[in-house]
Amino acid sequence: MALGWLPVVSLLLLGMRAAHGTTTAIDIQNAAAMAAGLCNTKPTDLVFIIDSSRSVRPSEFEQVKVFLAKVIEGLDVGPDTTRVGVINYASRVKNEISLKAHKAKAGLTKAVGKIEPLSTGTMTGLAIQFALNVAFSEAEGARVKSKDVSKVAIIVTDGRPQDNVREVAAKAREAGIEIFAIGVGRVDMNTLKMMASEPLEEHTDYVESYSLIEKLTKKFQEAFCVSDLCATGDHDCAQVCISVPGSFKCACNEGHTLLEDGKSCSACSNAATDVVFLIDGSKSVRPENFELVKKWINQIVDKLDVGESKAHVGLVQYSSTVRQEFPLGRYNNKKDLKEAVKKMDYMERGTMTGQALRFLLDNSFAPSQGARPGVAKVGIVFTDGRSQDYIGEAARKAKELGFKMYAVGVGNAVEDELREIASEPIADHYFYTADFKAMASIAKKLTINVCQEEDPCECDSIVKFQKKVEDALQALTKKLESVTKRIAALENKIV
Repeated sequence: MALGWLPVVSLLLLGMRAAHGTTTAIDIQNAAAMAAGLCNTKPTDLVFIIDSSRSVRPSEFEQVKVFLAKVIEGLDVGPDTTRVGVINYASRVKNEISLKAHKAKAGLTKAVGKIEPLSTGTMTGLAIQFALNVAFSEAEGARVKSKDVSKVAIIVTDGRPQDNVREVAAKAREAGIEIFAIGVGRVDMNTLKMMASEPLEEHTDYVESYSLIEKLTKKFQEAFCVSDLCATGDHDCAQVCISVPGSFKCACNEGHTLLEDGKSCSACSNAATDVVFLIDGSKSVRPENFELVKKWINQIVDKLDVGESKAHVGLVQYSSTVRQEFPLGRYNNKKDLKEAVKKMDYMERGTMTGQALRFLLDNSFAPSQGARPGVAKVGIVFTDGRSQDYIGEAARKAKELGFKMYAVGVGNAVEDELREIASEPIADHYFYTADFKAMASIAKKLTINVCQEEDPCECDSIVKFQKKVEDALQALTKKLESVTKRIAALENKIV
């Protein structure tokens, strides 16, 4: 669900609850806040620590400021709610905005827009020390340390620091400051992990370029929100989410059935399905992200009804070459299947998506590789970059052969290529996120429902067809009788 729709959805949900007499004061408060583009937040002292060293171009620094402004726009800014400060650093540190400087969002956003880059070295440790000693001090507007007030720092950097960050970051965390570390481009990933709070997967983010940093906005807006999980989309429900105090439960639209996992819905029988994953193992993915991709595959496997006569799963990895990890039908239970996925080794090298699609056509769905005749075929293609070869012909042929194709992209994936791979309707078969850590949300949304088509030769179908013909003939007979009577009446008048 796009963030822009959340206020509308919140008000609709509120109206539905009011109609059933279940509206509460909290519901009204949540809906009003969402409608205003805000959310309920725990009182927070938030300090952005932004790198403006010489490696950050002026145009890129402008993109960082846009990111800050958009995160701020989704917060409930005020003296008793969220206070925001900004530290700008390079070889020196500049306190651009103190926590006490702005009590309203408009002035704060305007001040962010006026920040200029320092364009020298990268003293990240010095900046964290400054935050600990100055920015989070009561003199600069920070509140007294309390369990009721969160202390949060968000660091944005694109390089390797020229000083030590490990010890000073540890001191900041010990002082109760929760640290999020965002890395861009050629950043040193180990440095991000030294700075960030635990769990690291929730507190470290990486984007290939500053042009993609804006796509992390939603994550940080939601990180500060304590709101309706259904309204924010932070749930696993495939179709309908029903809020309950502090949690949610799932339901399905009319005509659909809630499956055993309590989240997925189906309008179909558990039809036999052949599913093949095509996974990008190019060097741009990086080893730590490749582990996240394997977890993502197993999240989707968990949603399938794997069995001898049900879903079969195959796995293919590609980079500059294509490698079949295991064919369809080799593993017919989820435990063995997921273990095989975990053992997949990272290939690295290039991104030959077109070659991988041709392998899918020529090999993966061939009977010699375990594919079953007459069984629905599903291909799930994952990539994080532009293909180095032509994908058009293979993508078109896969769909012409009746394969249901899903396309999933992360980071620098080209969305036009994803759409070219995806089956119709494209909105249901194409997914993109800027961040590998957000892939779990795609796994929640990607639901493989394959309905078996009726066989026109089956007796039930023939009986239904005959009934329709008989009904149509009876209706036609009545019309003819009516017309005959009218003609007879006209003839009597003429005589």
